[in-house]
Amino acid sequence: MQSNRLTYDLLIIGGGINGVGIAADAAGRGLSTLLCEMNDLGSATSSNSSKLIHGGLRYLEYGEFRLVREALAEREVLLRNAPHITRPLRFRLPHRPYLRPAWLIRLGLFLYDRLAARDTLPPFKTVTFGENSPLKADITQGFEYSDGWVDDARLVVLNAMAARDKGATILTHTRCISAQRQAHGWQVSLLDQQSGINHDVSAHALVNAAGPWVSSLFPEVMHSQPPKQIRMVKGSHIVVPRLYNSPEAYILQNADRRIVFVIPYEEKFSLIGTTDVEYHGDPGAVKISPDERDYLISVTNQHFRHQLQSSDVVLDYAGVRPLLDDQSDSAQSVTRDYSFEVDASENQSPLLSVFGGKITTYRKLAQAAMDKLAPFFPDIGPHWTANSPLPGGDFDSPTQLQQTLNAHYPWLPPEITHRYVHSYGTRCHRFLKGVDNLDAMGTHFGHGLYSAEVDYLIDQEWASSGEDILWRRSKLGLHLSIKQRADLEHYLESHPTLTQKRTGNA
Repeated sequence: MQSNRLTYDLLIIGGGINGVGIAADAAGRGLSTLLCEMNDLGSATSSNSSKLIHGGLRYLEYGEFRLVREALAEREVLLRNAPHITRPLRFRLPHRPYLRPAWLIRLGLFLYDRLAARDTLPPFKTVTFGENSPLKADITQGFEYSDGWVDDARLVVLNAMAARDKGATILTHTRCISAQRQAHGWQVSLLDQQSGINHDVSAHALVNAAGPWVSSLFPEVMHSQPPKQIRMVKGSHIVVPRLYNSPEAYILQNADRRIVFVIPYEEKFSLIGTTDVEYHGDPGAVKISPDERDYLISVTNQHFRHQLQSSDVVLDYAGVRPLLDDQSDSAQSVTRDYSFEVDASENQSPLLSVFGGKITTYRKLAQAAMDKLAPFFPDIGPHWTANSPLPGGDFDSPTQLQQTLNAHYPWLPPEITHRYVHSYGTRCHRFLKGVDNLDAMGTHFGHGLYSAEVDYLIDQEWASSGEDILWRRSKLGLHLSIKQRADLEHYLESHPTLTQKRTGNA
């Protein structure tokens, strides 16, 4: 455990996007902050999304105008502050007249374009699909509009890094096993799950940002009843070989009024999702079902000339969305908005719990959460996150940064330079500085992954396993062979930093 103090202003439970967003906001406003996460950062819901930053076009049908407006505004903030891990994305919506009339779609897209300012994104337009379209021949008309893409797992890590840069302590693989409110704060017991060592710390305020575990944390850790319940909705995705070569994504309507995205993914693949299925099990054990897989394939096959089979699926994943239980009749209509519960009766030390939310609005949620806690911290600083680039995002454009890297490191292959730009931004200088050839990058595990990068991920980004590196810090797991993955795991087993953590000496 790397904590070097015993008392904090704020202790946050949960290292998903909401938890790290709150940690960054709090630390930047001058609060001593500790965050604990029982697994890896973003290892549950936050790394298993559709990887989109969007207002939620379909939420307009449910009257969620405030949420859509806020999400659209935050879309612009993210595109500006994280140019390395985000990008604008055009979506094509094939028109199926028997599902929604054209006038209704035009009205929705008109509102979508005007609910919040668009700095650079072009407006919607109608499109005609010709003989070269990847869609079936009977689909000839549609619409095109703008949204954005984000590397969700890296968004979590970069916010944790931003929090650390502002002085926060981030503890991964650390479970909160007890939290007791006392006269002058919270007494919290933490278990380092790698070393098995217990640590006791205290905090003036406690934040429960445990995502799918937010309600269960009350009886298990605080021995009290939760003020609200969440509704767990499973969203599943599949990855298949690239269905088409153009850069646009597709948004497909279905007779059940759900929509399915087909998104260009990792150059050679298409990402297809998502589903909305009620879930009642362990959030840590969620998996795609055969019915969900068949559903995603069926909706895709109804639209595209190229017909998918189950054998085409090279990867699948599922996540549980911890949605605020608004008593909606169906999983798809449950609100994606968020809510806070602040318990600070009779001048007690505050507890703030986060219910719901979506990845696009995490920054606004974090800012609002700290505003709720501000009365308990008279010296708290002002808002700061809206115009602050995330770590590595301090450059003008990806093209400009790639040119800079080409000039500084001409020996780097273009495909590796491209990946560094869109993963680390300017932070890649930290493991490239002083290196003048590929051999000096150390062991090559495959597909441009060298030990210099691995060491950086361990030392600076809390990576401790092959899964952390290959699926959350990157998506290189799609490209490395079984042997290459085994070689990486062998390297990690003997890595001195990880060995120290396992023995409690870090």
